[in-house]
Amino acid sequence: ALIAAGHDLIEPDPVDLDLVRQVHDPFYIEFLATAWTRWLTRTNPGPAAMGYTWPGRGMRPERPDNLLGQLGYHSFAADCSIVEGTWEAVQASAAVATTAADRAHDSGPVFGLCRPPGHHASTDQFGGYCYVNNAAVAAQRLLNRGARRVAVLDVDYHHGNGTQEIFYDRADVMVVSIHADPSFEFPWFSGYDHETGEGPGEGSNLNLPLPAGTDFAGWNAVLSRGLATISDADVDGVVVSLGVDTFDRDPLGTFDIQTDDFTAMADRIAGLGVPTVVVQEGGYAVDEIGRNVAAFLAGMA
Repeated sequence: ALIAAGHDLIEPDPVDLDLVRQVHDPFYIEFLATAWTRWLTRTNPGPAAMGYTWPGRGMRPERPDNLLGQLGYHSFAADCSIVEGTWEAVQASAAVATTAADRAHDSGPVFGLCRPPGHHASTDQFGGYCYVNNAAVAAQRLLNRGARRVAVLDVDYHHGNGTQEIFYDRADVMVVSIHADPSFEFPWFSGYDHETGEGPGEGSNLNLPLPAGTDFAGWNAVLSRGLATISDADVDGVVVSLGVDTFDRDPLGTFDIQTDDFTAMADRIAGLGVPTVVVQEGGYAVDEIGRNVAAFLAGMA
């Protein structure tokens, strides 16, 4: 769909794991890199590596030595697992985000067609189909290349709990998220409006949860607050976590956003006038995802 819309696709530069380790615990990255090989050494390992025990309330969140224990420790949801090729895909996705950040720094808005997505991945946990946080990697790359402060604007239907956690106590990255209210939607335990950051990051996290059935007029009104907050923060770059699961026929969403609305949405974001990286997050109306992303990129132009 993007090629049909006139966009050029390029191969990413090699992954920079030192950059990835700046936003993720190095022990976690080592775990992702080795989990599948370790899994295959088990007797009758099965087709997917998954944990089945998580450190719940009253338990000690200490990292075990055993692989099964680590699978629980390093995940927060049972909606994704580790299989053959997971680590290769994770590295490729991070490479796409990094290359997009480099090109946006040099030449203007760039879209990173990332798969798997990333905004649910926290410092040391995977879940929500996410393993490495591509938006966080892109934001860190912009900082490393000289930006004083960067904003992450998350417009996915679901709250980007991982992005929030990674930057929650940092002042150099502002996180603004417009999403379905977690009182009724995944990830349920993150994304409330009273979560505003802590320590040096106090005031740098803005959650804008919305009710089921929100149409573009309601969504757009909230975007105005988000964009004003980013503008007032005087940032040197923006990373957009683009989820098109806000689309009205997305099977995992409840919002009423139409294809043309994505163009209007992007046009307003482009008005910030700073280097912008767009990375792909959710979108599960498979027949429409390409058309919706193309519509968004038309607005960025």
